Amino acid sequence: MPPASTGASTLTVAASPQPSPVAAPAGSVAPDRLEPGRPGYRRMSFALFAAGVATFALLYSTQALLPAVSASLGATAGQASWTVSAATGALALFVLPMSALSERFGRRQMMTASLTVAVLVGLLVPFAPSLGWLIALRAVQGAALAGLPASAMAYLAEEVRPKALVAAIGLFVAGNSIGGMSGRILTGWIAQLWGWRAALGAVGLLAVVCAVVFHFMIPRARNFTPGTLNPKALAKTVGGHLADPLLRRLYAIGALFMTVFGAVYTVIGYRLVEAPFNLPQGVVGSIFLVYLVGTVSSAAAGKLVARLGRRGALYLAVSTTAAGLLLSLADQLVAVLLGLVLITAGFFAGHAVASSSVSRTATKGRAQASALYQSAYYLGSSAGGTLGAVAFHAGGWAGTVSLGLLAVLGVVSITLYGTRAARAERRRPVPVASVQH
Repeated sequence: MPPASTGASTLTVAASPQPSPVAAPAGSVAPDRLEPGRPGYRRMSFALFAAGVATFALLYSTQALLPAVSASLGATAGQASWTVSAATGALALFVLPMSALSERFGRRQMMTASLTVAVLVGLLVPFAPSLGWLIALRAVQGAALAGLPASAMAYLAEEVRPKALVAAIGLFVAGNSIGGMSGRILTGWIAQLWGWRAALGAVGLLAVVCAVVFHFMIPRARNFTPGTLNPKALAKTVGGHLADPLLRRLYAIGALFMTVFGAVYTVIGYRLVEAPFNLPQGVVGSIFLVYLVGTVSSAAAGKLVARLGRRGALYLAVSTTAAGLLLSLADQLVAVLLGLVLITAGFFAGHAVASSSVSRTATKGRAQASALYQSAYYLGSSAGGTLGAVAFHAGGWAGTVSLGLLAVLGVVSITLYGTRAARAERRRPVPVASVQH
């Protein structure tokens, strides 16, 4: 998943097993495909960039505000963390259904509807009268947002010339990254001045602007042909992926890496506003600038795999993450920040290796394979946020670090098992009949 974002850089669409017909015949490119310099390409780029900003600004809007939410609503860290976990968990559960709907009703229509619903809910979120209402609204928001990653990649693949596709996807992912990071920083500083409700209101207004830009700038789809909803075929494809041992291991690795990341960044605000740091809310929100480290580490993942192999790159990523967790136990701010840098670098590198391996492993139904990885990824985020907060409540930051180290140990165990399984497969004798054939 390459460029660092909020944890969502591997956005892929889980289309139905029957791909939508494309206007161009095999081996050619539709003449009305978009590319740099042609009418509509710049509008499309701005539209999807805006959609990416809105998506991840909304999805993680409460993460930097959790200490303030706890203080205002009398909630523990574990209870407040559900304002993040409910959104990411709902997104994970609704990715596949939303992708199927986009096959029937269109990518552009699905993206527009999803963004509209998510923005409207975002305007209601600041007025939630209780924690229960806040969590419920955030769950609805996450479910609505699932329609964007489920449709954006398919829209780009159908409407953009292949040679310009990587650049177009890069702009959408850049919107994810900027939205996720700037949303957290914006909410941190506004909450320090006017409270967490005002901060969420500001994110909602930002999303409104982005939604308006998207609505008026996104070009109509020219190469989409509606398909039929085929739940049986989709279930068969998904079942086949889940039966693949290597894919299962990759899904588990993605979920475990995100468990660490979700736990750390959900809880870190609670640690930094308390003694001995006593940082103000605005400064705590700015901590998320560390996400930029992920841009470097995820981009370097390809070189790491070329030099160390996939498993070697995973071991390096795990080691870096574990070192960061241990370093963050210190009570010096510089050590904590360096620990966050290592955790972030290790996470994004490992995430990039695992997510790219999914498409490489799946020989058919790659969209569904990637969507399952995305679901596991966000379920890991949801679990990490909640369990990390519970661990913090029970044992302080050391409790959260212990949870992270357990998840890291899980990644190591899975990778070791995969290494042994691969060696055993290579040593297995080839049947005589196969040799004769």
